[in-house]
Amino acid sequence: MAYRVIQWATGGVGKAAIQGVHSHPELKLVGCWVHSPEKAGKDAGTIAGIGTIGVTTTNSIDEIVAMDADCVIYTSLLPKEDEMVRLLESGKNIVTTLGYVYPFGSCNIDRLEKACAKGRSVLHGTGMHPGGMTERFPMQLSAFTRDVTHVRAEEFSDIRTYGAPDVIRDIMLFGKPPEEALASPLVLFLANGFGQSIRMMADELGFELDKDIHTINEVAVATAPIESPIGVIQPGLVAAQRFTWQGRVNGKPVIEAITNWYMGENHFDKPWGFGPQGERFEMEIAGDPPVKAVIHGFQPATVEAGLLRNEGIVATAMHCVNSVPYVCKARPGIRTYLDLPVICGRAAKP
Repeated sequence: MAYRVIQWATGGVGKAAIQGVHSHPELKLVGCWVHSPEKAGKDAGTIAGIGTIGVTTTNSIDEIVAMDADCVIYTSLLPKEDEMVRLLESGKNIVTTLGYVYPFGSCNIDRLEKACAKGRSVLHGTGMHPGGMTERFPMQLSAFTRDVTHVRAEEFSDIRTYGAPDVIRDIMLFGKPPEEALASPLVLFLANGFGQSIRMMADELGFELDKDIHTINEVAVATAPIESPIGVIQPGLVAAQRFTWQGRVNGKPVIEAITNWYMGENHFDKPWGFGPQGERFEMEIAGDPPVKAVIHGFQPATVEAGLLRNEGIVATAMHCVNSVPYVCKARPGIRTYLDLPVICGRAAKP
């Protein structure tokens, strides 16, 4: 029998998750929560762009809690603990992109652990960066070497392909004065997620980190007008951002997670760009022997293509979707990559 899945929220990741669940041979979509009343009562497949599939959306958490389902793919913009507790207590596992990759020691998780125990359910955090490129795959690469001294996971992306202008403008703060972007609360929010990834790797590899994760926030401003999803970014306003999170031992970086988010790669006041390898993810392990992997395919080929279908968004959703069968078989509690077997996709239906 297929695992019964509820999709929570229908933004870019949520729509891609609906598509993924619908095509997965071991899953069946049985419910869908939407944020706005305007979306309620519609067919989830229609919202996801795949036509009618017979699943009606709701914006009532009471209706979702009452549904008979095995797992909720929880992909709203921000996590709400009260919602998650109710879902877990009702016996529904949660797979989410909103942190919880390795929350031990960095979050207050007592309520969530109690909810898992009450509902005999699982909470699993996953995603892309963090949630895969930042810790899962670097840890696997480290199996090919010894005497590891440094780990780096880095993203290079053209943020013009991200079809969420409100997020780009109001949360990521592109197009704002540099002093506003440098003071953004987004830095602390992101630091929690990337910090969890760094601590997971440190615990598994055996690094005894200094207490705090070190954060470096850098911005570049436009030197000429730049066309973007939020309109023209005028000279002097933020057009590129680089975030670096470091796990250190005695003040020396040993694990680094880095994001490079640019509005293209021209007309910045700093010499930033994607370089000859273009947009990509890089993972590098300093050890004996050293290991480096460069991954392409998650960034769209063009801005126009990305606004129609962003492969990075689809990949983030599919990491959730493909985790569901493994999560449903796991022991109750907060479960990470260290607790689950290797997660795989499935062959296309004939």
